[in-house]
Order: sequence, then structure tokens, then C-alpha cells
Amino acid sequence: MTDYSTIDFSPLDALTGDEVVTHSPVRDVRLPSGNVLALITLDNGRDHTRPNTLGPATLAQLGRTLETLKNRAAAGEIHAVAITGKQYILAAGADLSDVAKLPSKDVARLIAQRGHQVIGSLSELGVPSFAFVNGLALGGGLEIALNSTYRTVDASAAAVALPEVFLGIIPGWGGAYLLPNLIGIENALEVVISNPLKQNRMLKPQQAFDLGIMDAVFPAASYLEDSLRWADGVLTGRVKVERKNEPGKLERLTKWPIAIKMARGMLESKIGTVPRSPYVALDLLDKAKSGTKAEGFAREDEALADLITGDQFAASMYAFDLVQKRAKRPVGAPDKALAKKVTQVGVIGAGLMASQFALLFVRKLRVPVIITDLDQGRVDKGVASIREEIGKLEAKGRLDGDTANQLRALVHGTTDRSEFADCDFVIEAVFEEVGVKQEVFSAIEKIVADDAILATNTSSLSVAEIGSVLQNPERLVGFHFFNPVAVMPLIEVVKTDATSDAALSTAFVVAKGLGKNAVLTADAPGFVVNRLLAKVMGEAARAVYEGTPITTVEKAFAPLGLPMGPFQLIDLVGWKVAAHVQDTMAHAFPDRFFSSENFHELAALPEVVEKDKGGRVTGWTRAAQKVLVTGKTPVAPETILARVQDGLAQEIKIMLDEGVVPEVQDIDLCLILGAGWPFIDGGASPYLDREGASERAFGDTFHHPPIRGIGG
Repeated sequence: MTDYSTIDFSPLDALTGDEVVTHSPVRDVRLPSGNVLALITLDNGRDHTRPNTLGPATLAQLGRTLETLKNRAAAGEIHAVAITGKQYILAAGADLSDVAKLPSKDVARLIAQRGHQVIGSLSELGVPSFAFVNGLALGGGLEIALNSTYRTVDASAAAVALPEVFLGIIPGWGGAYLLPNLIGIENALEVVISNPLKQNRMLKPQQAFDLGIMDAVFPAASYLEDSLRWADGVLTGRVKVERKNEPGKLERLTKWPIAIKMARGMLESKIGTVPRSPYVALDLLDKAKSGTKAEGFAREDEALADLITGDQFAASMYAFDLVQKRAKRPVGAPDKALAKKVTQVGVIGAGLMASQFALLFVRKLRVPVIITDLDQGRVDKGVASIREEIGKLEAKGRLDGDTANQLRALVHGTTDRSEFADCDFVIEAVFEEVGVKQEVFSAIEKIVADDAILATNTSSLSVAEIGSVLQNPERLVGFHFFNPVAVMPLIEVVKTDATSDAALSTAFVVAKGLGKNAVLTADAPGFVVNRLLAKVMGEAARAVYEGTPITTVEKAFAPLGLPMGPFQLIDLVGWKVAAHVQDTMAHAFPDRFFSSENFHELAALPEVVEKDKGGRVTGWTRAAQKVLVTGKTPVAPETILARVQDGLAQEIKIMLDEGVVPEVQDIDLCLILGAGWPFIDGGASPYLDREGASERAFGDTFHHPPIRGIGG
């Protein structure tokens, strides 16, 4: 058992230089019963855009505050302690910028132990402790609440979550032990593992209450008053707190091991075995069913120290920084003052992709959206589809009735392109063929205003070639979405030599208005994401063509850590689309990209691969086996992996040399946001550096020094 009082925490002092300290001032509140409650309000002195965080200096100050309150409780001066936060925010967890600078595993362990010592003392004050979760509570912020005796939450709080697994670590200040013992193993698995792996899903206050994490939920308008009144009721015995989801002995003996076993199988099926943190979290949750809190905290100390110093956390912090900072300030974006104000949007096409565009534009920009197609039947079907999706959002409570009606009224369909005359921004979603797109833009250019912006959603064609038929090619910009449009956060904004700053600025402003992250790319085949995914798919196709079984190929790619294997990905995006992209890339760079007639033969089939319940590819369908052309020289998995690693490293280096994007960080950002490349890889470049592929491909590394953990 760890006696935290005997530990020398002075090495943490060296980490506090850049810390924005969250202070912990206290005021006494006399409750109606006469009881005195000492209320701590966490506040870093900044506005809500800089959340409270818990760095070493913050923890040291909070520790002193809690020690003082413990002494006051022993003297009978106070009868309870409560902790809350500044407006909208309790705390967003540990200060990760500090954590990323740790010099050794021993110091990493001190961070874990310091959190346990300070936050853990909330349950050892000699009087009941209350957490008034008045806003955002992530990671260590939620663990403050879990270590308290009782918890209330503001109904308007932005989010409640333990997102650590998403970042390659685990809840290390009590969460992995306390949560399953509070709400049961199945609920804890959802919060600690499942939600972080679902694009970092978070809980709303009511969900946190329903799960049993919170004991009471109160409206924002009277949150603090209601919480204080409720706390007084608890202290006087008028309010009885029931923990309905707290696990009993039977659950620990029977349900617990079954839930853990099922979760392990699900993880292996969904994400493979490369990511470490989900499995470490799973082991901690498993062991939480028995033993003492002190033992649980000690396990968290060791697990957190081990993960914080590893390569996956270092890569995650690099990726986190890209998404939190670089994505919000796109490199190369012109001054937004140059952007044209968009008051009406035109969508050419009324198929699935076009309908997704129209729905997104009308929901996010709240401007009229017109869609068109070749015949009225297609147009009517597209409009009906959009209005149906609005109805689904209304049924789920994500839109109120008035808003839903307003959005429906903003959508209009027509076969008369002259109605596009007042559109400021027109995007096409037609067949992926240069001639078709040229015809569409040639016709629409004659109708819209001279300064209207034209956008193509092409995934791999030359934007300049599409625009070569225009009278004003400077108004054309690439605006490449990823599927599904509503979910995927990336838009590749493609600039040709002719594209004006006004068109480019408008594209970036519109992308932001749509809630998307835009990355500027040059007009090169496949742009960024599809060019590199084509490399992955091409190497998979090459191995099959040589005679390697499909399951061997899928497993060979597992160390990349991608959310799905190459053929599972192809099956998702569509074999026709994959065939087209491969042909485009092989035509542009025949010496570096592989394309085979197999793709076109398979694209003609209704079903190509067989999959298990988890969606993993298990083999070819019989129809596919009949048309596949394969050799008789299967390739070893390690050879396939080395090929794709070296091919990716070579291609990324060439893209940088050609100026497709300004820096390698932009490539990694595109892969993370547009292809689901895992945070634990940091995109592609840190992984390729660590694996030696960069050295093999071009005799250097992308990063100096390479992004690695700090080791032991």
C-alpha cells in the first residue's frame, strides 16, 4: 500500500513554470439548518475558453486547501466541504502540456500519486464532501466528483467524461477503481472504454445522472442554490441518497467476469491488439471488483506511469495538439475578410451525397439551399430525403418543432438551373468524371453572379482541369468532403494556380460554418487522404494479386492501428470508388501505385467479401473467388507491412517535396480527421519514423527528434 504522505513530490516543482494555475479559494456558507459548508471554487482566472486544469502547482495548492479544511472539520468549525468551478467549468482534467514534458517514469508516477493524494483526500476530510459539477467535467475533473461523498450536476453542463483512453492513457486519479464500484461494471465499461473509442463520445448531465454517476441534477438558473439546499438535506437526514446502480456481491461474482470477457473480445474484433490503453483500462476495471481502494489507486499509479512514458501517449499528444490547435488555425488560409458572404447555396445533384451536403448546409448555415438534377423525379426524391432526415433529428429531440419547420422550408428542389442565379456558393456532387463536371460548371457559370464561388467535391480529379472550361477559373475551388458527410470532420480545400484568395477564403469560412476542419492542399492527384489510402489499398491489392489469402493481408496491416483493414475499408467506401481512385493514382504515378483489373471485376459484383459480426473481413464471396485473378507466390505478413510502411514514407516525402501541403503536420492532420488514423500513431509520420520506414525510404526522419515516449 502506498503511503502518499511519505512521498517527496518536490521533483514536480520543475514542471510548474508554464502552468496556468487553477486556484482554490474557499468561502463559508451557512446552510438553513445552521450547518456550515466550506465551498471551494476552482478558478484559473481565465474565461471559459481556457478551462480549469489540474497541473502540479494546482494540485499542491488544492492539497493545502483541503488539509486546512480537514483541520477545521476536526475542530468542529465546518460540517461539510463542497467543491465547484468557475462559470461553465469544473475542470478539464490534468494539464496535458505539462504531462508531455515529464523527464522520467519516476516523475510520471509522482504525477499519478500526487493526484491520488490530493483528490483522494476529498473522501478523508472527516466530514461529508460534495462535488457541485457546475459545468464541463473531464478526466481529473470528473475524478474530483468521484472522490467526493456526494455529487450534483448542472443540467446545462457541457459534458461529463473520462476521455483518457482516447489519448492513450487511463483514468489515473481514482476513476478506474471508483467508477465501476459506483455504477457497475457494464456502465463503467461504457464510460471508460466504449465512449472514448467512439470518437471520444461524452455524457450529457442527464445521462450521467441516469448511470448513477451523479446523485442529483438541477437546472442552471438555480443550480448552486438548489445544490446547497440539497446538501443541507443530506446533512440533516431529510434527503436520502440511493445508489441504484451500485454493484452487489452477485454482480461481482457473475456479471463482472462475463462483462470483462465480452469487452475484451469486442476490443480485439473492433480495434485489434495494437492500442495499449483500452486493454490496460480493461484490466484495471476487472481488478476493481475486489480489494481495497488503496490497492486500486496503487494499480492506477503504475499503469498511468507506464502509459504516460510510452510511444503511444507521445504520439497521442502530438495528434491532440494538431486537432486542438493547428486544425483551428488552418495554415495557408487567406484573411477571412476576403470571404464572400454566403446567403444562398446551390447543390448540383440530388443523390445520396448531394442530399447529405444540402442537409448539412441548411442545418449549419441556416440559409436557403437549392438542389437540382436531370429530372424532377430525382429532385423530388432528394428533397424528400432531406426533409425526412430533418424529421428524424426532430424525433430524437435534436431539433425543436419550429426549427425543423424552418429548415424544411429552406430546402428547395428544381430542374430549372436558372433558379441558381442568386446562389453565392454552388457545389457539385455529380458523377466522378471530368467531362461531366465540366459540363455542369460551364452551364451554371452563365447563370450565377460573376463573384459566386464554385466548388467541386471531386475526390481525385484535377480541379484545374475541371475549371479549364470556365470563363473565370479563379472562382473554382476544391471542397472535398468525406463520407459520411455529417460525421467526418475534414474538408480538403484544394487550390489551383488560378484560384483567387476570395474563393479560397470563402471556402475556409464556409467549412468553419459547417463545423468542419479545413486543410489547404495543392491540386495534386488524390490530394492527401485518398492518395495515401490508395497506397494502402494498392499494397493490399498487390499482395492478393500475388496469391496471398485475404485474411493474411488484413492481419498484415493490423500494426498500422487503423480502424479497419484495407478490404474492410474498400467495402465501406465502395469497390467502384476504390477502382476509380486506384486507376487515377496508377495513371498519375504508374511507378509507385498499383492498380489491377481485379478491382473492376469485383466492383461489378453485389457482394465481394464475407465479414464476421464485428465487421472484420473473413474471406471472399464465391462470386468474388470466380473472378479474382491471383498468382501463386503468397507474401509473408511482415513483407506486406514493410512494403506499405516504406511506400507511405516515400509518398509523404514526395508530397512534401512537391508542396502538396505546407508541412508534414498537415498530412497527419488530414489522416487523423479524414481517414480515422489513430491518435496513438499520431497520424502516419511519427509512426513511420518509429518503425524505421522513413530511414529506409529516404534516409532521414520526418521529425527531429522522432516523436517517442520518454521510456524508463
